[in-house]
Amino acid sequence: MLAVACVVVASLVPARDLPDLQVSDKSEHLVAYALLAAGAVQLFARRLSWAVVCVLLVLMGIGLEYLQAAMKLGRMLDRADALANTLGVLVGLATAFTPLRDLLLRLDGGR
Repeated sequence: MLAVACVVVASLVPARDLPDLQVSDKSEHLVAYALLAAGAVQLFARRLSWAVVCVLLVLMGIGLEYLQAAMKLGRMLDRADALANTLGVLVGLATAFTPLRDLLLRLDGGR
């Protein structure tokens, strides 16, 4: 939940308050949403849960884009950002089919 809150806050603060990371903002979107979706894969065992979380993350990304435009804080709705968010969700979901799927369990000692 903290990671989701961080993404929401970073998405809604005025543009002037964001650090310049010297990378494409589309990359930032993709990585953030990939990490959120990969986290869901780590937390939930059932594929249905992954699907629900991933749909909610995509809807959150789209909703935040609309909020950026509505709040008029120097941010704007960008469909390319929403697409990068969605692609990030798919990348994170794809970790379910790799050895990364149980990474947190392995780090926790297999419990």
